[in-house]
Amino acid sequence: MSPLTDHQLERIQEERKLQIKKAALKVFALQGITGTKMSSIAAEAGISQGLSYRYFSSKEELYTELVQEALAESESALDRIHELPGSPSEQIRAFTRVMLDPENRLYFLLIRQVQVSDDAPETAKQLIKQHSPEKTIGRIVPIFVKGQEEGEFYEGDPGSLLLCYFSAITGLMLQESPFGEDFWFSQVDVFMRMIRKM
Repeated sequence: MSPLTDHQLERIQEERKLQIKKAALKVFALQGITGTKMSSIAAEAGISQGLSYRYFSSKEELYTELVQEALAESESALDRIHELPGSPSEQIRAFTRVMLDPENRLYFLLIRQVQVSDDAPETAKQLIKQHSPEKTIGRIVPIFVKGQEEGEFYEGDPGSLLLCYFSAITGLMLQESPFGEDFWFSQVDVFMRMIRKM
């Protein structure tokens, strides 16, 4: 068997790192940073604990990197919302589907932990402070205002209405549905009734 090329080795290392991060996201999201050990992450990833330390020096480093990725995903989704096709209600509906996607739930739970936990690394807390809910709502308000002007959404202060809407959705993301992890995702049209005129 011929030795692996540098490119093949690099690809294997990237895949291994991704495997560790995927496992860590699940463990951190469900157990928090205090309840998580590197051995738990390694077990979830199906690798040895020693191998996990070849990629991350500590669970705090891994946790902070995941928080950074979660926030980057959130920023990317917010940046794209104005480019989504359709009417304002179709754009908000599409953004809501992104929020409720089962794969995004773990990222959301991780971000929520940083917001409420005293044990989160300081670097993760600083990252979260740069991404306040008010800032997020502020970026979506123009779409909502346009929808109000076109008669799609209920009248009222757009910031307050959106805050109530997204608070309800994020509250649901904290709960596991007894009907399976896709349940909330399948209920987007029900949630849209909170803001959309029928």
